[in-house]
Amino acid sequence: MVPATFMPLAATSQVAPARGSRSVDENGPSYKYAVFGGFSYSSLNQVNQSRSGLIGGEVYVTRNFGKYLGAVADGDYYKYAISSGNPGHPSMYSALFGPEIHATLYGKYGAYLHALIGVEHSGGESQTPNLSFAGGFGGGAEYDLSPRLSIRAGGDYIGASFSVINNSAALGYSPHKTWNDRASIGAVYRF
Repeated sequence: MVPATFMPLAATSQVAPARGSRSVDENGPSYKYAVFGGFSYSSLNQVNQSRSGLIGGEVYVTRNFGKYLGAVADGDYYKYAISSGNPGHPSMYSALFGPEIHATLYGKYGAYLHALIGVEHSGGESQTPNLSFAGGFGGGAEYDLSPRLSIRAGGDYIGASFSVINNSAALGYSPHKTWNDRASIGAVYRF
C-alpha cells in the first residue's frame, strides 16, 4: 500500500512541460537593433556669411540594451544649399556616438532622447582646420507602422569649434564655437 501511495507522485515528476509555450511580452517582440535613414537639414553657422542651411541625409544605428536604453552611432552628410545665400560650395558631414533613452508613450507613439559626441567636418571652404570635435543632444518622436517599421522625426543641437575663414596661422587658428540645428525625418527598421 505504501508504494502505491507514492506512485502518482513519482509519475508526475517525470512529465516534460509542453513545447512552444513561451511567455510573450504584452508590448510585442523586442529587437536588439534599429536602423534609421532619412532626409535631413542642418544650419551652417561655422561658415562666414552663410545665410542658408544645407540639406542631405542622415543614417544611424541603435543597439538596444533592454526596453529603454540603447547606444547610437550617427552619421550624416549635407551638400545642397536650400537657397543661394552661402559663399562658395560648402558641405558638411559628421560622425557621432552616444547613449539613447527611448520609450513607448501611448499605443503606437514613442519618443527618444540622446546625447552625442564625435567629429564634424566642414568642406568646400578654406577653413583650417576643417575637422572639429563636436557634441550635442537631441530627441524626437516616432509612430509605429508595424512591430519592425516606424516613421521618425527628430532634431538635434550640435556644437563644434571651427576657426573663421582666412584665419592665419599667426593667430593660431583661433577657434569659434558654433551650434548647428539639425532636423530629420525618415524610417526606422528594427531587427
